[in-house]
Amino acid sequence: MLLACGDSKETKIQRFLIQSNDMVRKQNPAQAERYLKEALKLDSCFADALNNLGTLYYNSQRYEEAVGFYSKAIMCRPGYLDAHFNRANAYYELKEYYSALADLEKVAAQKPDTAAVHFSRGLIHTHMRKFDDAMKDFRKAAAQDADNVDILVNLGTLYFYKKSFDSARVQLNDALRLNPKEPNIFNALAMIEVEVGNLDAAATLVEKAIALKPDDPFFLNNRGLINLRKNKLAEAKRDIDKSITLDPYNGWAYRNKGIYYLRMKDYPQAIRLLEHAVSVDPFIDKVYIYLAEAYMGEKDYEKACAAYQNSVQHNEGGSTSIKPCK
Repeated sequence: MLLACGDSKETKIQRFLIQSNDMVRKQNPAQAERYLKEALKLDSCFADALNNLGTLYYNSQRYEEAVGFYSKAIMCRPGYLDAHFNRANAYYELKEYYSALADLEKVAAQKPDTAAVHFSRGLIHTHMRKFDDAMKDFRKAAAQDADNVDILVNLGTLYFYKKSFDSARVQLNDALRLNPKEPNIFNALAMIEVEVGNLDAAATLVEKAIALKPDDPFFLNNRGLINLRKNKLAEAKRDIDKSITLDPYNGWAYRNKGIYYLRMKDYPQAIRLLEHAVSVDPFIDKVYIYLAEAYMGEKDYEKACAAYQNSVQHNEGGSTSIKPCK
């Protein structure tokens, strides 16, 4: 202890950083945060501590605060690539896609062959509906990391969005050979079967995903969708409600709950939920066509027409009996 009293400020700062990292490994984020803040009392511009604090906040889904810490880390250490990359991920979660891409460009300028950068860019372009750009990004990532299952799953998902179901299956089956216990593969395959109308096959596949990861909100929501299609409304609502409880920001679950109320002919509830789905995530597929049906149910033809036109603009496809626009 006497020796510790004579430690330099830099030594103390580094010790706090090491102690914080140890607490992260021991899954004690509160204590990890305390050590980082102790380090910052000694040096308010200690970039590593600021970056790590950002990651603690990111992991607790406090993305705006995470961006603040990453930004200060970059201000204190210009060109800090880890902080730029981490801030890009936080911007992605906040749906600030252009800011995320700007940060990734800074990383790519120094490390052009980094698979993680191409992968993150692929996710962003997917959510921007720039599917061809996303495809290029994931293929660049695959060139650096050929056996990465996540890359194959995302390529399969892109082919799914582009309605190229055979190509999607090829990518997903390749992923399955690499890791037969990856639940996202079964979930993605299930969604293909939903789109082509093989609901029994879809149900079998999504059950495999849920068996591997029982409380995943996306898998539960997709089982809810399958049950909606099979007209098992009570079972569908149970899964969708649980999905929303587990992840209140999953716009797809709000869409599906809106479809449930549409089936129940509770049009005001359907409208409320479908509009909320759009506000949470404008990327969601086949939401405007259901909104058009709900507005038609309420005899609000002007809004039904606007929703229908949005559906056409977003290339939602599918069939509908409604023609609200004159």
